[in-house]
Amino acid sequence: MSNSCPSRREWLFRAANGFGGLALANMMANAATRPPHYAAKAKAVIFLFMDGGPAQMDTFDPKPRLTTDNGKPLPFKPPTTVFNISDRIYGSPFAFKQYGQSGAPVSELFPHVAGCVDDMCIIRSMVADHSEHTAANYFIHSGSGFQGRPSMGAWINYGLGSVSDNLPGFIVLDNGLIPPGGLDCFGAGFLPASYQGTVFRRGSHPIADLEPRGPASAQRAKLDLLGKLNKGVLERFGQVSEIEATISNYELAFRMQSEVPGLLDISNESDATQKLYGIDEDITADFGRSCLMARRLVEKGVRFIELLTPAHKGLDRWDQHSDLLNGHRLNAKSTDKPISGLLKDLKARGLLDSTLVIWGGEFGRTPCAQMSDSNPTSKIGRDHNPFGFTMWMAGGGVKPGLVYGATDDFGYYAVENKVHMHDLHATILHLLGIDHLKLTYPYSGRDMRLTDVFGNVVKDIIT
Repeated sequence: MSNSCPSRREWLFRAANGFGGLALANMMANAATRPPHYAAKAKAVIFLFMDGGPAQMDTFDPKPRLTTDNGKPLPFKPPTTVFNISDRIYGSPFAFKQYGQSGAPVSELFPHVAGCVDDMCIIRSMVADHSEHTAANYFIHSGSGFQGRPSMGAWINYGLGSVSDNLPGFIVLDNGLIPPGGLDCFGAGFLPASYQGTVFRRGSHPIADLEPRGPASAQRAKLDLLGKLNKGVLERFGQVSEIEATISNYELAFRMQSEVPGLLDISNESDATQKLYGIDEDITADFGRSCLMARRLVEKGVRFIELLTPAHKGLDRWDQHSDLLNGHRLNAKSTDKPISGLLKDLKARGLLDSTLVIWGGEFGRTPCAQMSDSNPTSKIGRDHNPFGFTMWMAGGGVKPGLVYGATDDFGYYAVENKVHMHDLHATILHLLGIDHLKLTYPYSGRDMRLTDVFGNVVKDIIT
């Protein structure tokens, strides 16, 4: 490198682009495995993101009071959420039964998942800060309602590094619907760009432009030339995170060209396994493939896998402001069997103990009816509710067969053992062997973390 002073243009370039790369020792630091702060119970996470907000009182938190008082006015003033909704109580249209040795009640919507309740920890007292989809999606993913913060997948990838040499450490399986907030829900924010989620689309070509073009030797020569040119830029201007990430991503993409085709080929999976995931049925085929892919990615050493909600024509995710009866039924039918298949397959292969499976949306829904003006009797839905809702976890060191926390008689507010989203994030990191107070990154004058300045590990749900 020249010893001459940089020009004004070069100095400004360094100042604008270089600071993001100061934390990188070298280009390959991102790929290195890093030890946890203490012994981990989980090695990987599968996040089943139910985009739109499933109704807790229609899934895993039965409320007999809603049935008794169906059609009556709510006896207290409801909080402001998103829409001007009715104050009339809407009893769940779905029946509940108790399952397993734990006796946990589950809605008729999930007959297959219900068979796995003794492996699940159902948290009925979740609390979030936002009632609008975009902010709430950022919040559940990054601990902030604002755009541009690192997602928890990126934080975990940053904190532990990648086990797999040929695949990204954070993969998002798209089933046709990117949630409100877009790809920033899976972004790296102020972390180095190589930690962001890599989206695998549906179909035989999940990643654009990944297919080899020409012989491998020619591609290797092109990469070597690009590496030499980029190295020259780095030597001239110092570390630049975008360039470093580009070099790393090109190298990873080259290795993925040989890895991904085999990963997508499920012909070596038995018929019984494919049926377990519902791949043989139209309604469950897409999400079943994603769940099977999630298991295969765990086996390959991927740290964090997120599955997105399946797309259905004319249906807006789990966001049923009207016609909840049919909307929730269709969403559940397309995911129930694949999810139970995933849990059973992980357990049979001895992977559930080291894999943390998380199910839930960005918030829950209200106990009050939201009605269509055109057909108010048959098109009843529910509005958004971040004040008390349900998520569940399985494997990875959480207590199995446990129902934790509670909402009030109407399912509106969490009233017992509240678990704030920051607490959930702290607990997820803890199960992976990470102290959420110590996983920090310097940005904007302070050490930032996934849990901001909040969060407590929920020790009562940990084995």
